[in-house]
Amino acid sequence: MHTLALAAGGTPAVSTGISPAFHVAVFLYGIAALLYVGYFTRAPSWVLRAAPIVLLLGFLAHGVEISLRGVNDVHPATSVREALGFLSWVIVGTYLVAARGRRLGVLGAFVAPICLAVLAAARLSPTGEAETGLNTLGRIHISLATLGVAIFAIATGLATVYLLEARALKSKRFDKVLFKKGVALETLDRLSHRLVLVGFPIFTVALMLGVIWASQRKSGFDRPEYPLALVTWLAFGSLIVTRTAWGWRGRKAAILTIVGFTAAVLVFGIYFARRALG
Repeated sequence: MHTLALAAGGTPAVSTGISPAFHVAVFLYGIAALLYVGYFTRAPSWVLRAAPIVLLLGFLAHGVEISLRGVNDVHPATSVREALGFLSWVIVGTYLVAARGRRLGVLGAFVAPICLAVLAAARLSPTGEAETGLNTLGRIHISLATLGVAIFAIATGLATVYLLEARALKSKRFDKVLFKKGVALETLDRLSHRLVLVGFPIFTVALMLGVIWASQRKSGFDRPEYPLALVTWLAFGSLIVTRTAWGWRGRKAAILTIVGFTAAVLVFGIYFARRALG
């Protein structure tokens, strides 16, 4: 299917301009990543309190950076690089909302460095090409797909933390910092599922719009990223069905969540490699 599909074409390259806001965002994300390491050590409490604040400031700076690019007609749906930069921003925002009032600091230790790396790759990689045949339908499709994947990313992060904590419990390593400062397994499982329930209809609409858009542009469906996008949809759809019909929870649900998100990452990776490095 055409979800997450940013087709190659012979259009002018996208501007590589880097604004001061980018450097501020990278700096703050880097500091936040270091602070979040405190969840794996015996760091002072002020370090743990400062981590989400610094991450929020980085998120705001990143938002300014995206806005400045938009003023220069470089929008999130313009190219693979722009979509990746927007994806990292939405992931951070989704995490900040999901973590509000919850002890999800351990998840922040994964979110901050990953989004820092994605943003750096998006802005510092070789220039990609602008999307061909990009119309309003295409922009909505790409925006919704990016939002859906961002929500799936946080759900996957929660699933990963679930597996880590479950492993610590099984091996009776109660002295581990991860277990002490983590969240109850049931809470992790439930929150991950709620995020999947939110992200799945968004991703479904994006998938449908992508098919229509591809048909309008007469694009073929023989590239590997199309079935991978479908695998993402099937994995998360199956997760909802199996949980409702057969009560799948815990480890099985966490693994299926990771499988679905892995397929989505591969779609982005294929397009990024083809357009930015090809």
